[in-house]
This record gives sequence, C-alpha cells and structure tokens, in this order.
Amino acid sequence: MAATSSGTHSFELIVVTDIEVRTQIFKAAGGQMQINDGSHLLVFAAWDNHTAKRIDEVVGLNIKPRGDLPMLQAYCDTLKVNYVPGNAAVNYAHAPRQAYITLGIVLVSATEQEVDSTPMEGIDPDAVDAILGLKQRGQRSVVLMLLNCRDESGDWLLALSKMRKSRETIVTQID
Repeated sequence: MAATSSGTHSFELIVVTDIEVRTQIFKAAGGQMQINDGSHLLVFAAWDNHTAKRIDEVVGLNIKPRGDLPMLQAYCDTLKVNYVPGNAAVNYAHAPRQAYITLGIVLVSATEQEVDSTPMEGIDPDAVDAILGLKQRGQRSVVLMLLNCRDESGDWLLALSKMRKSRETIVTQID
C-alpha cells in the first residue's frame, strides 16, 4: 500500500525463497553473504517503460473499489499523454525511484515487526534479470532486500554503536 508518484506502482516485488535461484543471485551480487543468510530475498523489479496497457491496468485496479469516476479516466488520460510517448530511458529512470519509495517503507515496516532487513545494491542487474526472466516481463532489477527473523544471538552488529549522520550535517532548513 506504499504511495508512489502518479500512483502507477511501476515495479513488481519478487520474493525469492528458492535456494538454487538465490545461489545464482548470490553470484550475480558479487558474493554478498547476506543473500544466503535470510529467509526471503526481495527483488524490486521496475518497469522498463510506461505503456498504455500498464497505465490502464493500474486505473482498472482503482475503478474496482472506487467506481468509474470521470476524474479517474481523465487522470489516466493525462498519465498516458505524459508517459507513453515519452523517451523510454526517461520513463525507466522514473520507475526505479518508485521502487525505492516502497523499499524505504518496507525497511520501516520490517523494523516495526522486528524483522531484520538489509537493502542491497552492488548487483549485476543484467545477470539478475536473466536469472529471473525479467526482460521477457518488461522489467529490470533495481535493488535487493533480504528479510530474516530477528536473531540477536547471531547478530554481530548488535553490540556495535549505530552510526548515522547528525541532523546538522544532513538537514538544511530554509526559513
């Protein structure tokens, strides 16, 4: 239920629990050990482009609970005018940012549920795409996230102090 720009949710979340598939992704992610540590590996796969069909599908999902409102159709038409004739590279640049909005919400939600989570870049997206057959689905892998039940006994980071930038170094206020 995460919000996204334009409400298109221009990505899919793929949950990988299959050990053989995760072993392949492990290799495509430069051997990052976390991939094999958790129970669920999430792959955020963004649309490779916006299409009229994809926008119609999203609007169709809105019509079911809300009814076929004239403003909804007008909004759909505006999305099609803005995205469909646009440059595919520009459209693709938009989709991963929408996936990252949801990534942030999943990180917070996992923390609230006491589920450990690790967002992961440093992957070979072409290899991950091939492993999961994403190109045929009109998608590209963007970022991975590992989820696992919290196990404080095996968490070597738990005893270490958390390091984050201070508010003064990360926030600029303009009054």
